[in-house]
Amino acid sequence: MISYFAEDIKVPKFPKREISAWIKQVAELQNFKVGDISYIFCSDEKILEVNKQYLQHDYYTDIITFDDTQEHTINGDIFISIDTVKSNAEELKIPFDKELCRILIHGILHLCGQKDKAPKDKAEMTRKEDEALALLIASK
Repeated sequence: MISYFAEDIKVPKFPKREISAWIKQVAELQNFKVGDISYIFCSDEKILEVNKQYLQHDYYTDIITFDDTQEHTINGDIFISIDTVKSNAEELKIPFDKELCRILIHGILHLCGQKDKAPKDKAEMTRKEDEALALLIASK
């Protein structure tokens, strides 16, 4: 089950059923099933608080993924800063919805085991994000 929540902001408007189906499709392509996924949309201040409290990182970020994947069933909590998604979209000169979808699937790819710290891993993450976004566009 995929759930969408918000802390200190409103859940952004997007077609949740369509996006949930897409997330399941992308997970299946990575040889995973979707278990319990909770997206928590928040502000920059909230994500900074989470980053400090749980990861001992003192910086803002667009996403934090807490992984509870079991075997080939992905489970986890995914915090997304809507403030940072908006500023990233503006900086990249792309629509907010596209950047939001990229971040939504970024968390799923992490739950599927994709890393992104090393340059090679980051390039692979970007490739998988692009493939996933192409699937979403093709389904419309």
